[in-house]
Amino acid sequence: MFSSVDALNDRLTTPSDALIADLAKGGGDLVILGAGGKMGPTLSLLARRGLDAAGRGDDRVLAVSRWSDPRAKATVEARGITPVPFDLLSDDDLAELPDAADVVFMIGAKFGTASAPSLAWAVNAALPAKVAERYADARIAAFSTGNVYPLVPLGSGGSRETDSVGPVGEYAMSCLGRERVFEHAAELRGTKVSVLRLNYAVDLRYGVLADLATQIVAGAPVDVTTGAVNVVWQGYANEVALRSLGHASSDVFTVNVTGPELASVRRLAGDLASALGLPVSFTGEEAQTALLNDASRCHGLFGYPDVSLATLVGWQAEWVAAGLPMVDKPTKFAVRDGKF
Repeated sequence: MFSSVDALNDRLTTPSDALIADLAKGGGDLVILGAGGKMGPTLSLLARRGLDAAGRGDDRVLAVSRWSDPRAKATVEARGITPVPFDLLSDDDLAELPDAADVVFMIGAKFGTASAPSLAWAVNAALPAKVAERYADARIAAFSTGNVYPLVPLGSGGSRETDSVGPVGEYAMSCLGRERVFEHAAELRGTKVSVLRLNYAVDLRYGVLADLATQIVAGAPVDVTTGAVNVVWQGYANEVALRSLGHASSDVFTVNVTGPELASVRRLAGDLASALGLPVSFTGEEAQTALLNDASRCHGLFGYPDVSLATLVGWQAEWVAAGLPMVDKPTKFAVRDGKF
């Protein structure tokens, strides 16, 4: 059980032996673009701790964000990470960004894009073109999303990297645009790229399990129309992102990043309610399709997530029951029309 945010962050940012070994093979500074987002701070600290353990203490972790909150900036700096204040959307000259051997691209626009689709395309597709040009000689690990796939039958086992894409809605289309832009950069300049199709990271403060637990505590019915979902421990997702740099290629290395289960939403909600000692009610009927990914390739290359789904459910219930901090950033995993 985690008694505080600090304890959770410590667990999220403890590097595995495999990550340390992979980082030991590299060299040079690491730039993280979008380091102030949901996953950015923990990925930055994981990278810093991993580089130190790998004997690369002189290589910098450069965390690029607007850093509008001075406290967040100070917290990052105190952990040995170099904050780089920069507005990637407003500042046209990316030449001012620091050079780096490796780059993790974490920037994305999702919520609110249904009413402002041009923003989705500007952030998710146009900006990557500028980044790819600025860091043409670096290895780039670019976060994408499983939303680039279509909804698939519940019994399909989930979409694989070799399956046809079929994004639903402008957000998903723009994310596929991001992938295509990085692919073009790889073809044009030989830039080494890895693309991470992630869904959905669990951090206890937010994520699918936090969404469900919050609904249960509020006494709101859980909609099971989207009857199944993928989730994965955020610490594992961050590790895969960093380790994927070693697989980055001008042919573009693409990998689904999620847990091994196609988890029933009804069962997840029931398990959370039982752990919380609360009743749960449901609305809707399970549809025959959902957004589901098969991450077999990821698990074969990087191992299975070190935190099981059952453990995540238990941790989530304990976190909520203890009244520990939550972040009001719902995943909207149940959305089926692609409008976020």
